[in-house]
Amino acid sequence: MRRRAAAFPCFVLAILSGCAATGRVLADGPSSTMDVWPGKAPGEAGTIGDEHFLPQKSGEKEVQRLTNITHPTLTIHRPARDRDTGASVIIAPGGGYHILAWDLEGEEIASWLNSIGVTGIVLKYRVPRREGTPNDRPPAQALMDAQRAVSLVRSKAGGLGIDPKRIGILGFSAGGHLSAWTATHFDERTYPAVDEADKVSCRPDFAVLVYPAYLDRQDDPANPVSHVGSTTPPMFLAHAADDSVTCKSSLNMFQALRAAKVPAELHIYSTGGHGFGLRASEDPCSTWPKRCEDWMRRSGLLKPPGR
Repeated sequence: MRRRAAAFPCFVLAILSGCAATGRVLADGPSSTMDVWPGKAPGEAGTIGDEHFLPQKSGEKEVQRLTNITHPTLTIHRPARDRDTGASVIIAPGGGYHILAWDLEGEEIASWLNSIGVTGIVLKYRVPRREGTPNDRPPAQALMDAQRAVSLVRSKAGGLGIDPKRIGILGFSAGGHLSAWTATHFDERTYPAVDEADKVSCRPDFAVLVYPAYLDRQDDPANPVSHVGSTTPPMFLAHAADDSVTCKSSLNMFQALRAAKVPAELHIYSTGGHGFGLRASEDPCSTWPKRCEDWMRRSGLLKPPGR
């Protein structure tokens, strides 16, 4: 079927067309990478082999699937100076805690954030689950990496030129679960402090969950939904009704936020399935980035310092 360009948000077309030749989307500004941990990451067990991208299989959506991560990093993409708002977002790609959808739910998201004046910071957290982790529980190593990432970015806010009070977290699918986990479990670290950065708060100032997974698991004592409280940061949520990863995850989180009187906005689109990222399509879910931008503006997150 031939797609109608008019159905696509203009900023999505602009981002995608700029890298059509390579099939990859890079963020607008120069990028740099920092280690999440000063030495070996805590909580490691067993050997999983070398980090690598999985080969693309015939018929699969074109996605860079990164796995066997033992060395977590943060890749920082800065917006153009003349549009920099000082806000930043740590991005947690999805992949079922088995892989990270590195371009679809990482680099491409950083590019969109740059386009609205936000520093995009892609978190390469540890996957797959480590030996001894039950298959029905998310791996604790990923939460360690995410908590540490928030503290580390906040501790270096001055050098990074970002506002330490406008640091968000955004995740997709399993990364959406990880973002919710981080946003509701900031009062107790899951690892011993390793340096001065761990004295800084690991609470995100806001969170964006896009087709988050596992939030419908009532039997999980670590379910972020059951840990929502009055100090949980504001959230924006987006999901497709026909997603194989049930939209009850987003509904459950939204209802918990409302009950706790935490500001929240939820969009459930009729179609879109799972794993749509922000790539252009005729499905209504492709409008979520604009709705999210509107929410961030109304929330005062995109105002440059001093304005």
